[in-house]
Amino acid sequence: MLWQKRVHLRRHDFLTRQGQVEQNLYFVASGALRIYYPLPDEEICVGFAYPNTLVVSFPSFVAGKPSDYYIQALRKSELLGISKNDFMQLMEERPHIRRFWYEQLEKALVGKIEREVDLLLPEPAQRLQRVMQRSPHLFQHIPKKYIASYLRMSPETLSRLK
Repeated sequence: MLWQKRVHLRRHDFLTRQGQVEQNLYFVASGALRIYYPLPDEEICVGFAYPNTLVVSFPSFVAGKPSDYYIQALRKSELLGISKNDFMQLMEERPHIRRFWYEQLEKALVGKIEREVDLLLPEPAQRLQRVMQRSPHLFQHIPKKYIASYLRMSPETLSRLK
């Protein structure tokens, strides 16, 4: 089994820090994590990971450059990791793994395009409605203050709209 790296994170522990080069791809066995971009006066949440999803600082993983993002546990989390080299080898040897990876990439790209549309909508209520339709499971795994950041609204606005 190549998914040999077991990672146990406590709440608020970091899986990835800004400036670190991402060497591994992770499968979330339990818990919840956020991916965020830090600014001087706020943190912009750009994504989440929860059980049965993959998580990685994707630009860093692909390009081998330092990550612009942090990946932080929102609650106690357990992950399984595989190195980039082992994962690439696995994709070469097993076509079903390669198909799975491409399916995940397609889903991620569609999700990012949907998110881009969400962020262009001027009304917070529209952004919330689209996310609730597309990803209702977020509200089961992720604290509302991080969902508010993801939707680029205040936690108070999210509570009022919900």
